[in-house]
Amino acid sequence: MPVASLGPRTLTGRFIALEPLEEHHREDLLRAAADPETWTYIPVDPDKGFAARLPWMVAENAKGSLITFVVRRLADNAIVGSSSYLNVVPADARVEIGFTWYTADARGGPVNPEAKYLLLENAFAAHYNRVEFKTDARNARSRAALLKLGAKEEGILRGHMWMPQGYFRDSVYFSILAGEWPSVRAGLESRLGAYHPPAAAL
Repeated sequence: MPVASLGPRTLTGRFIALEPLEEHHREDLLRAAADPETWTYIPVDPDKGFAARLPWMVAENAKGSLITFVVRRLADNAIVGSSSYLNVVPADARVEIGFTWYTADARGGPVNPEAKYLLLENAFAAHYNRVEFKTDARNARSRAALLKLGAKEEGILRGHMWMPQGYFRDSVYFSILAGEWPSVRAGLESRLGAYHPPAAAL
């Protein structure tokens, strides 16, 4: 079955909106990215910071190699992170969700599960068969979050990536297939149902 376009388009939930990256996001995004701890396991040069990585992302988005979304929290309209579709392979109905990060105050609540819900729903609605994720083998928080999501751990690629932090990273791969999405979606909907938007967002 041919796949449809993944966007860019705005994806809106109860707690967040995922907005395609545009120039007007730049200053708010850089402020959100200012905490060096955010980049412990993400390939961003710790000396140069996210500001040095952003032009590459803009260029890759312009080429269609990435579809990057800025995460806006609806309760206070704040930009609290970013996530992307990368390694988009329409011929194989395969796409990766990655380069995901959030501000410290956006972790542990509904932001990440709803971001994953919106990105997965969009991908599977477009008839993609496989959505994959990879993370640093050292990143216990990310690995636990992907397992909680319902993604299947597939294995470790040893020495897979050179990290600007100064080491060769072992990457752990996870995936969700189209046939698994109904179960994963139900789990996410149950998790999100436990959260209630603040009155200001109603």
